[in-house]
Amino acid sequence: MPKNFGDKLVIAISSRALFNLDDSHKIYEEQGLESYSQYQVDHEDEILAPGEAFPLVKKLLRINEKLGGEPRVEVILLSRNSADSGLRVFNSIAHHQLNITRAAFCGGESPYRYVTAFGCHLFLSTNTEDVRNALEHGVAAATLISSGAKNRSGEELRFAFDGDAVLFSDESERIYKKSGLEAFTENEKAAARQPMHDGPFKNFLQALHSLQSEFPAKSCPIRTALVTARSAPAHERVVRTLRAWGIRIDESLFLGGLDKGEFLKSYGADVFFDDQHRHCESAKSHVATGHVPHGVANEDM
Repeated sequence: MPKNFGDKLVIAISSRALFNLDDSHKIYEEQGLESYSQYQVDHEDEILAPGEAFPLVKKLLRINEKLGGEPRVEVILLSRNSADSGLRVFNSIAHHQLNITRAAFCGGESPYRYVTAFGCHLFLSTNTEDVRNALEHGVAAATLISSGAKNRSGEELRFAFDGDAVLFSDESERIYKKSGLEAFTENEKAAARQPMHDGPFKNFLQALHSLQSEFPAKSCPIRTALVTARSAPAHERVVRTLRAWGIRIDESLFLGGLDKGEFLKSYGADVFFDDQHRHCESAKSHVATGHVPHGVANEDM
């Protein structure tokens, strides 16, 4: 991570994830980049409405107010806009009083190249290609799915994660895909004391855990949950892996294949990350959802 960021939690977000750019994106798709850019310039004084990740970003930035002193959370804008067409985005950032000061405007090119240079722990976008590229470069990333979920009120920020292929590697999921549930269960029982390898979101979870540790346990504004299709006895390896990593998860739901949506609603997640589309579909009507295009479930897509 760049030295000037110290030990901050660094989140990168695309302009289409932060704001609703559906109208202008339609112009881009139908008329091309030049017409899109001119549209943005012509409308640069019109404030953009919040997008899918806007409530999450507001809560993230509010953490800095709670800690005082040097900011501990940095949000960076990564955009396919040019600086000229991106002026509308920064005008909207100022209007909504978001403390976002750093950005990369890439003039139609993919901005994923800068996630490593900025030292990002997480990249959120609506562009799956950009997300895949970020994942391939070792950064946790997810494609935000348009949903009808209502924004969760309150100050607390709640993250929810799937396990295999998200927090953990997909090594066990590959056994399940190839040989079925019985073989998967037997493998997890036999390997219960062997920690799983890191998944793409392990470092992000570690950074969250570090930030959580700066608050008293009873007044921490961040809460985490594992929401997995695993059930006993495959739970033991999960518990021992997190213990080996030195990471605390506040809540763990072992659902044994049940639909995740209602449980995520009950937990009150601000965002949920999963590698499988069927779980994302179950979740998206209840909570903001990020698809993680990683692992065996996404290899044929």
